[in-house]
Amino acid sequence: QNGTMKHLERLQKLLNLAVKLEWIDKTPFRNYQLKFQKFERSYLNERELRLIEGTFFKDESLERVKDIFLFSCYTGISYFDLFNLDKAAVIEGSNSRLWVYLNRQKTGQKVKIPLLNKAQIILKKYWNFPSNNPNKALPVPCNQNINKKLKEIVKGAGIGKTVTFHSARHTFATTVTLSNGVPIETVSKLLGHTKLSTTQIYARVLEEKIGQEMEILNEKILNSEKRSGANCRKGKSYRTRI
Repeated sequence: QNGTMKHLERLQKLLNLAVKLEWIDKTPFRNYQLKFQKFERSYLNERELRLIEGTFFKDESLERVKDIFLFSCYTGISYFDLFNLDKAAVIEGSNSRLWVYLNRQKTGQKVKIPLLNKAQIILKKYWNFPSNNPNKALPVPCNQNINKKLKEIVKGAGIGKTVTFHSARHTFATTVTLSNGVPIETVSKLLGHTKLSTTQIYARVLEEKIGQEMEILNEKILNSEKRSGANCRKGKSYRTRI
């Protein structure tokens, strides 16, 4: 549904331009309203992320896919950008921190991502992995194969939800960054979005995060009232006549 609406939206723009340039008198889409469906984007919460991290598989191919999925969870790099990621794109920065420099395939945006420790460990683990292409940074299998194995991984970890490889990108935006206080502007840069509004689709304020923030606010209010009460006791009290 939404894919169809996006195509129609682009067609509308072309027809509106044609009217503006007086190539046609009116657009047949003049009274047509696009209908996008809202849907929940799948992602892993902190508990589910730990479950996958803590589950080990005897099958090496499953363990490898698990690691590649977790690398995406901690970097936000999409499947196709990860599949095409070369070793030359990995640069060592200050304090031996590794950075990934890439151009997003979808938008062409240049993205610079400083790797978290967990992502660095996974990258180094597979740096010299035997492959048909020795320049590849990670041994990423085809999309169909990786999603098939990911179903087994999620089931093996005891997680009862549908998870695809793209869920890793949502997990990075939601659980790894935004819920830990990273500003949405920074997350937008890391994801390579051209518009902040696109990042807001990923942005979820978790119930746990809301509870934590309200507790902090509650403490601030209580402390403020205590200070106000102490100041009143020290100073003179005045009665206001109305």
